[in-house]
Amino acid sequence: MLYIKNGYIYTMAGNVIEGGSILIDDGKIVEVGKDIVAPLDAEVIDAEGRMVTPGFIDAHCHLGMWEDGMGFEGDDGNEWVDPVTPQLRAIDGLNPMDVTVREACEGGVTTAVTGPGSANVVGGQFVAIKTHGKRVDDMILKEPVAMKVAFGENPKRVYESQKKSPITRMATAAILRETLFKAKDYLEKKESAVEEPSKMPEFDMGMEAMVKVIKKEIPLKAHAHRADDILTAIRIAKEFDIDITLDHCTEGHLIADILAEEGRPAIVGPSLTDRSKIELRNQTFDTPRILHEAGVKIAIMTDSPVIPEQYLALCAGLAARSGLDEMEALKAITINPAEIVGIADRVGSIEVGKDADIVIFDGNPLKDIDSKTYMTIIDGEIVYRR
Repeated sequence: MLYIKNGYIYTMAGNVIEGGSILIDDGKIVEVGKDIVAPLDAEVIDAEGRMVTPGFIDAHCHLGMWEDGMGFEGDDGNEWVDPVTPQLRAIDGLNPMDVTVREACEGGVTTAVTGPGSANVVGGQFVAIKTHGKRVDDMILKEPVAMKVAFGENPKRVYESQKKSPITRMATAAILRETLFKAKDYLEKKESAVEEPSKMPEFDMGMEAMVKVIKKEIPLKAHAHRADDILTAIRIAKEFDIDITLDHCTEGHLIADILAEEGRPAIVGPSLTDRSKIELRNQTFDTPRILHEAGVKIAIMTDSPVIPEQYLALCAGLAARSGLDEMEALKAITINPAEIVGIADRVGSIEVGKDADIVIFDGNPLKDIDSKTYMTIIDGEIVYRR
């Protein structure tokens, strides 16, 4: 049992509690507020007025999929020989021992939504993990959490070099549609086979994975930078009546009114990079503010290893410097990504019943470059203490 006292607590579920306390038992938050009486057997942590937040959440990264300081040997993010690979699972390519996982934890990121890259039209299944552990099976928060799909330049570039489809945006969209049609047909045949077993389709591992999308058990996680690619992603989602998140959303600020009307959430970033390709020419830290002001729910992401995971708070801080309200910037790396990804029942805020994923900082990491993590707690366990 842990008892945190004298904290400046950003619960992300109500008002900031000055001089507040948190009681943790069996990995869960059991009390939050002021004047909480600590049980005699509790380990007491005096926050001494420090900032206390929920553990940060990165809603889109590739943590553990591209190992730090390696080439091909540690590159397990893209199976770029087939544009449709929904059967791939991030948990089978993720190395929890990679140093970047520890750095994420030490930087206050306690949950990472990680998975395949964007080489393929359908890349495979993302997972939400906690950033502490030796065995990925013990770190899973939700799996699968989304199905990665990609629009724009990346699939075009990968398959143009192989002289095979897709080499145009038309082909990317057509391949995704065809995959969704096949998944819908596969599901209908399975449902029919309940009454007539002879109609059971031959087992297809990829279609089994895509059925989760058709049934709205998980969303498509759409890599889309350019405005037209973002709108193509929405068009296809509407055609098949499926859920989708708009990841990267680099030109989202150019169509903010449309995105607000469509009601689809945006996971924005990575913005702390150079404009390394054509579709990034309108990249700006203004995007989160403009989208938020239009009424779009936003999260901010690193796309790690593009931006190292421990700088997620810095990215949120730079969005705040560009005009995004500071509390909204903090929401964009806590409760918003939790809600967008579908894990808010467990993480994203400091509330009774939720996982005890809590970070204590020496300063405000969104606006104080000298701020350091004082302590990281995951599932009620102190996993980092400076």
